[in-house]
Amino acid sequence: MKLYNLIIKYRFWLGILSLILAVIVTIMSGFWPAFVLYFLGVIALFTHFFIGPLRLIQEPMEQGNVEAVEKILNTIWFPNLLYKPVRSTYFTIKGNLAMMNQDFDTAEKHLKKSNDLGAPMPEAEGANKLQLGMMAMQKGDLKQAETYMRAAIRLGIPDKESEAVAFLGMCQIFMNKREFRAAKDYFRKAKACKPKTKQVVDQIKEIEKYISRIPG
Repeated sequence: MKLYNLIIKYRFWLGILSLILAVIVTIMSGFWPAFVLYFLGVIALFTHFFIGPLRLIQEPMEQGNVEAVEKILNTIWFPNLLYKPVRSTYFTIKGNLAMMNQDFDTAEKHLKKSNDLGAPMPEAEGANKLQLGMMAMQKGDLKQAETYMRAAIRLGIPDKESEAVAFLGMCQIFMNKREFRAAKDYFRKAKACKPKTKQVVDQIKEIEKYISRIPG
């Protein structure tokens, strides 16, 4: 596995080296003795630009090493050449990193690109739309936020914590619209997710203080 990761990491330069050696062998011995080197070089360069090194991101992401993730992403010079599902994942990760840096405009730009491409799995697309919905709420665009969050819930969200966030978002949207029955229904769904993240739990406690006194 480590050897495979090393090959992916240096695949571009290995491809260049292979083509240089192929040219040298061609000059000295002809094309056919160099055919394998040409083939390996072309395959290495093709996979570098078409698939990219996203496989290398898993370990640093699990370790929370954001700097390492950014370095790997920076080796993708032409993201528009990536295979469509890989390109979607690339823009999702870029969007998530921008959100972590509080750069919401850049995050929105990248997440919209990922959303337009479509995610490889519906759950991933649902998580993407949830993030776009949360950013729309931060901007005060509740109509757009509702559209994104409805889509996120319909597509499915991969974990209960995020699902609770989506339901709480819808609860706040319907509270703002003074549609209290729907707001209470979404609040119950959020509680049913039994989230454990402190921020989400605190938000539930805060809403619970006054939602029971609201008619509907």
